[in-house]
Amino acid sequence: MYAAVDLGSNSFRLHIGKHDGDTIRVLKSVRDPIRLAAGLDANGNLTEAAMQTALTCLNNFRIMLAGYELDAVRVVATSAMRVARNGAVFLPLAEQAIGHPIEIISGEEEGRLIYMGVANALALPGERRLVVDIGGGSTELILGRGADIERVESFSLGTVKQSLSFFVGGRIDAPSFEAAILSARSHFEDAAPPYRPQHWKNAYGSSGTIRTIADIIAKNNLGRGDLSGPSLEALKQRFIAFGQVGKIDMPGLKPDRAGTIVGGLAILIALVHELDIEAMAPVEAGLRMGVMWDLYLRSTKRDRREQSVQACLQKFHVDEGRALRVAENAVAMYAQLKPNTDALNKCLRWSAMLHEVGMAVSQTGYHKHAAYIVENADLPGFTTREQKTMSKLIMAQKGNLRKIGDALAEPDFAKAVLALRLAILFMHARIDADFSELRLRMKNRIELEIKRDWVAHHPTVSFWIEKEQELWDEVGVDFSIRATA
Repeated sequence: MYAAVDLGSNSFRLHIGKHDGDTIRVLKSVRDPIRLAAGLDANGNLTEAAMQTALTCLNNFRIMLAGYELDAVRVVATSAMRVARNGAVFLPLAEQAIGHPIEIISGEEEGRLIYMGVANALALPGERRLVVDIGGGSTELILGRGADIERVESFSLGTVKQSLSFFVGGRIDAPSFEAAILSARSHFEDAAPPYRPQHWKNAYGSSGTIRTIADIIAKNNLGRGDLSGPSLEALKQRFIAFGQVGKIDMPGLKPDRAGTIVGGLAILIALVHELDIEAMAPVEAGLRMGVMWDLYLRSTKRDRREQSVQACLQKFHVDEGRALRVAENAVAMYAQLKPNTDALNKCLRWSAMLHEVGMAVSQTGYHKHAAYIVENADLPGFTTREQKTMSKLIMAQKGNLRKIGDALAEPDFAKAVLALRLAILFMHARIDADFSELRLRMKNRIELEIKRDWVAHHPTVSFWIEKEQELWDEVGVDFSIRATA
């Protein structure tokens, strides 16, 4: 069983599901309308009240999760957490409340996960499709064929801000709606051409906002009864007739959603006009289903992150043989160092694979260029936290260790740095040997036992190791070496 928790800008949601044949069957689904984006003050900080409301919800989610025997849990946060200026203060409190790491994902990664959920739900392998997701803080457009994504873009435009900005005090009138629609169209007009109908066969709406709008239209027999321009226009006129958000009373719309649905409708009307969408089909799948499918694929060794690393190696023309040799040796030495957890195992391997991508920019200081590329590149499947960790490891691959600051105070990270540096050192010294014969320990000091014949047959290794001793000494770590028969 898998659990996906989505900390959205409008609602926090939890799905618990089980892989069953060709589908993931949802066993439990919970939604709590936190309105996190509405809790951002004028300076872009989450208010104390907003944080406390969120933490209460996360505590409740932790209790629910504890009631299931789960194979994996993944918690993702989207737009509101991406933009919150005090997110770094709130994040550790939120992680403590829910009892799991929280990944603040990029808009593009959010779009990829949404598409994964939709593609698996539809199970139409050859269909060219457009997927639209209008969230509380952002809107994603994803173009793909079957399971393959061809294009994904995220726009910083969501239901919460659109509702608060244009329907002030909950007032709904024609000028406000037209202003909200025009504003939304301005966000999409430049990006629209690749998403127009000549590039896809069917369009799908995956978000709760779009499904709710479709439900209201169907239950109130508005327009054509579907998600089309005439139906959306008819719904807009009904909202204007109510005049006030608090007065809206229509089958298909829960009172707690009325405050943001007007902004969502304005965005959807803008998209229908800009993308020339004749009709859209709502689909009961999206981010949370995508997260659970991603967890399932990781458990079956089909990890998208591996594909991203391979694509990055090819893009920057990295010598894959060298990269693989460094990765295998780094992982072998890290295992000898007996880390407290295996949390850094994969990041170390990927960092080793990517340590030379910066050579595509310059042979001088390539580790700095590589660190920048890995932290800022669009690497599908990776979280911002993972990319920052890998970037820091790659930055530490050579030269002085002072540049990574206090990171060495974390024992497992220091061991990963040591394993990566030594793996690269031995690769440069052209030592291609069985590293199980090497003995490496790191507690209060570093102890290395190396074969005497390795030194004899590779003259530069003594020079490199002496330099390494000096660099560790600069950060207060003693490094002793002993040659053995």
